[in-house]
Amino acid sequence: MQDLRDKTAVITGAASGIGLALAQRGAREGMRLVLADIEGEKLATAAAALSIAAERLSLHTLDVSRDEDIGRMADDAFQRFGAVHLLCNNAGVGLARVTWEHTLQDWEWQLGVNLWSVIHGIRHFLPRMLKQADGGHIVNTASAAGLSSTQGMAAYNVSKHGVVTLSETLYSELAALQAKVGVSVLCPAWVPTAIHQSGRNRQARFGVAGEISEVSRGYEERMASAVTAGRKSADDMADAVFEAVAAQRFYVIPHRKINHAIQLRMDDIMQQRNPTPLG
Repeated sequence: MQDLRDKTAVITGAASGIGLALAQRGAREGMRLVLADIEGEKLATAAAALSIAAERLSLHTLDVSRDEDIGRMADDAFQRFGAVHLLCNNAGVGLARVTWEHTLQDWEWQLGVNLWSVIHGIRHFLPRMLKQADGGHIVNTASAAGLSSTQGMAAYNVSKHGVVTLSETLYSELAALQAKVGVSVLCPAWVPTAIHQSGRNRQARFGVAGEISEVSRGYEERMASAVTAGRKSADDMADAVFEAVAAQRFYVIPHRKINHAIQLRMDDIMQQRNPTPLG
């Protein structure tokens, strides 16, 4: 899609980080916006700063891991604006632990927000997008963790690998149909967002993070350090996404330094050698 003016974008995780940057870029493009986040007050504050007319904006405080919440947002978006041209399944959470110290609820939380939210988004939006004469585009936010296997982040890695393969499968299916709906998968490395503080929004039904060992604490501290030290901003991620949408490009990998890790994993697989540990 080249001309986005007066088109409609739906963005989850829009109150902060990459989601907010996507919303800001969409506003500059003259789009109508449907924004969702679990932090309702923060979302309202962020949306007010966009200076968009009320009739061009729809805000939803919701839990992306719940199918019914995404379904209600989809119904509202299509009823209010008639069409959805850009769907950004962006919401995400992260938790650092050695694999065996992830509780069942840790797994359910991260898979629910990071992977199931994308599944819900595709189920509720794509069938209606396919019926639009002018088509549309879906952007699923994965991670560099979906292209490699970093230590101390098993549940996060699994969720993001899931988003990548889901997106690849969907791309092939839509291409086979010559559909007018495109797909991109965003795979950033470390960006200075608050993802290392995701626990602040952990839904009550997923419990709270338990006590961890010193080994896991080391991974937790390293994650926080890497996030805060990220050199590419959320704005950089949004720019990369909109460039990919315009170019109909599937893989969006703004941090090109991770190419080495991706290639190393591919070489391990092709040469049938044991995985090379990534710190």
